Amino acid sequence: MRASILSPSRADVAIAAVVTVMTVTPLLVPYRQPWWAVALAVLMSVPVLWRRRVILPVGAVVGCATTVLAIAVKPLPHSGALVLLLPYGVLVCTYTFAAADLSRARRAGGVAGLAAGVAVSLVVPQENLETYRYLLTAIVAAYALGVSARARRAGRAAEREREARVREERAAAVARERTRIARDMHDIVTHSVGLMVIQAETGPLVVRDHPEKAEAVFEAIAEAGRDAIGQLRLILGALRGSEGPGVPAPARGPQPGLDALPGLLDNARRAGLDVSADMRGEPRRLPSDVDVAAYRIVQEALTNTIRHAGASTVRVRVRWSGDTLDVEVADDGRGGRELREGHGMIGMRERVTACGGRLAVRPGNPGLTVTATLPIG
Repeated sequence: MRASILSPSRADVAIAAVVTVMTVTPLLVPYRQPWWAVALAVLMSVPVLWRRRVILPVGAVVGCATTVLAIAVKPLPHSGALVLLLPYGVLVCTYTFAAADLSRARRAGGVAGLAAGVAVSLVVPQENLETYRYLLTAIVAAYALGVSARARRAGRAAEREREARVREERAAAVARERTRIARDMHDIVTHSVGLMVIQAETGPLVVRDHPEKAEAVFEAIAEAGRDAIGQLRLILGALRGSEGPGVPAPARGPQPGLDALPGLLDNARRAGLDVSADMRGEPRRLPSDVDVAAYRIVQEALTNTIRHAGASTVRVRVRWSGDTLDVEVADDGRGGRELREGHGMIGMRERVTACGGRLAVRPGNPGLTVTATLPIG
């Protein structure tokens, strides 16, 4: 589909040609005027070709030529000054001043200069009242059309800016959601699979040495698998759109928060850790992102302890204060002074940062302590 019949440059050529013909013709037909009158008519029409690029010089040339021609040339016997001195070039320049993206001072100065020139060209030849009214109406109409064009252009620019901003916001929201889903899947898979691996590795020893405990080990493996499947279904449900017209997307259930912390600690105990929990302060309702972040931080810290630390005991502390929630997970495993942050640790930092909180990881010898301070006020 063709976007436009005339490009701006071709439109300028067409406008300049029409203005020139309409300005010069009354001086040649039916009465020939002097050559200098025709030259002035050319000066008050042809320069509009460059009005978009240099409107101030063009306006000055067109306005001065119009004023001189109106004063120097006598009216045609059959029509009077109304036909001879109709300032088409001035009208086009007035429109351009109103439509162009100029400062208020430059626009006002340009229009005022043109208006002053037209006023002189009316007062000095002593034109009649009808000519005054006709030219005033034409100039006001040209200015109003220019203002309207500038307003439409500004509106289109604002609409494009809004659309671009909406696209950027949508892209940012998609990126945030993808990052959140990646964090959740990492936390769920590494924690649950880590527990299952630990239990599976100890299963043969338990079956051989303590048959009475084998059932509990296998139940722990099954429980970790069921919990992972349930949480993954929630995460994957957010990725799945509508199945078709009229079929809603799968409901996305709530993610686990601090209410699910006892079950998380029980799973860690089944993996062989001696886990203690210390809850202080008066619990209250948390923002959903803070609630989920607190749970995931404890989950990831326990996962790291089970998979990498070689620890035997873990201490989990949750302290409620006036406007913050402090979560601390400390173990007695291999802490060391050098700490390499993997995806899990990076995910914890991202969660805490997204909530406006702080995360501190302090390796010791032995042990590792993870502390998160989350705003809740």
